[in-house]
Amino acid sequence: MSRFDGDWYSPTRLHDSPTQYHFPGDRFIPNRSLMDLDQAHTLLTSRTREVSDSTISFGLDGFCWLFHEELINASTRQDEYRRKLEENLFCNKEGRPFRMLVFRGSPKSSKKSIPFIEEMQQQDEAEALYKMNTKLSQLRRLPKKESRVLDAPRINDDYYLNIMDWGKRNILAIALGSDLYLWNAETGKSEKLMQVDDQGDYPTSIAWSEDGRRVAVGHLSSKLQLWDSETSKPIRSLEGHDDRVGTVAWNGQILTSGSRDKSIINHDVRARYSLSCRVQMHSEEVCGLKWSSSGNKLASGGNENLIYIWEASMMCSSNFLYRCNGHRAAVKALAWCPYQSNVLASGGGTLDGCIKIWNIQKGTCINSIDAKAQICGLEWNRHHKEILSGHGYSTTGHQNELCLWKYPSMSKVGELKCHSSRVLQLSQSPDGSTVVSAGADETLRFWEVFGPPVRDDSRVSDLDSLLSFKRSLIR
Repeated sequence: MSRFDGDWYSPTRLHDSPTQYHFPGDRFIPNRSLMDLDQAHTLLTSRTREVSDSTISFGLDGFCWLFHEELINASTRQDEYRRKLEENLFCNKEGRPFRMLVFRGSPKSSKKSIPFIEEMQQQDEAEALYKMNTKLSQLRRLPKKESRVLDAPRINDDYYLNIMDWGKRNILAIALGSDLYLWNAETGKSEKLMQVDDQGDYPTSIAWSEDGRRVAVGHLSSKLQLWDSETSKPIRSLEGHDDRVGTVAWNGQILTSGSRDKSIINHDVRARYSLSCRVQMHSEEVCGLKWSSSGNKLASGGNENLIYIWEASMMCSSNFLYRCNGHRAAVKALAWCPYQSNVLASGGGTLDGCIKIWNIQKGTCINSIDAKAQICGLEWNRHHKEILSGHGYSTTGHQNELCLWKYPSMSKVGELKCHSSRVLQLSQSPDGSTVVSAGADETLRFWEVFGPPVRDDSRVSDLDSLLSFKRSLIR
């Protein structure tokens, strides 16, 4: 039977056995459990009392004398050892004060450097310093003029209409009089999608579907139609309103429309009977509608100066989440913040002229800026924390311009003044770099105002950091 068989080495046997075993520990890492730290501390810190002749009785024999000499020699040796230890620990070779057991960085001259690595690190530091200084010293500049101008003859000069939208397939839809045109931003070609034959009727609102294939068109006569942009044919008509449809907004397969009849209707375009929900809370015309990017909240602005916030799942019960009453004129311009889902921007009409920022979670206004002009459109910059406003009439000389504001401070970055008449509406390109403004001067002006997205070079992936010779040395 092997000596390892049985329970001789079992934990129970070792614990219960009265025999004391010696475990010296690792040869490099001492075992603290086997040390008497108190005794070691006493030996290093306590001084042996000097032995005087009076403490030794000379009435003894020669052994007492020898014992006395041995004590004195032991005390002397211990004092000498202590002095040498203090010299080595607290003084250098020249006798100057120096503490060995103190954490300090090694002198730079003693570090073995690799010229190639040092050069790359210095280059990195210089690039980082240059980028930081550039970012702090230079502000992003506004374009001096528009990048393109298109004619827009017979455009309706009406604040309450929403007759322009830029779709996901990079096609701009614009209503000019009784006609609806499509302009392809990639090819520069335009085509007429539809024409209203009824005298006195014309498109009053336009919105592209999320896939960019269908366009919803509201009419002065209260009609609401869906058109296929590829075949240039109508898909279907949606009913429910009794007066002009001034604003429309998509949320997936749900098309929401607002009318001068003071009602908001949700149409499920997949169903045969499309009207799925109808609410009437505004006391005046509904002139602005915007769904949040998540599709769970709807903001509606009315001519009675109010904003209602609706929960998508609760609209059929006509119960709104919040009613915001800070404006003093009609609210047409609405825009949800792309990087804070609970933030909504709104703009008031001529008698108000204010841009307000709302916290939708609490239903409170968190900022308000007096733009001193009618606000006809708002567009958030998706690449920088900014918001662009388009302005109409003003009593203080700030009319017919575009203003760029920093968020959240709402300090003005600059102004763009090219329209000779009021700005009617704004729309943004699919990539978020260009904004088009429709003016009552019968022009469409394209602005490269938002610019390309900023590349954050300070964020380095774990793999790049691991493989980069610039950031770490291979040992």
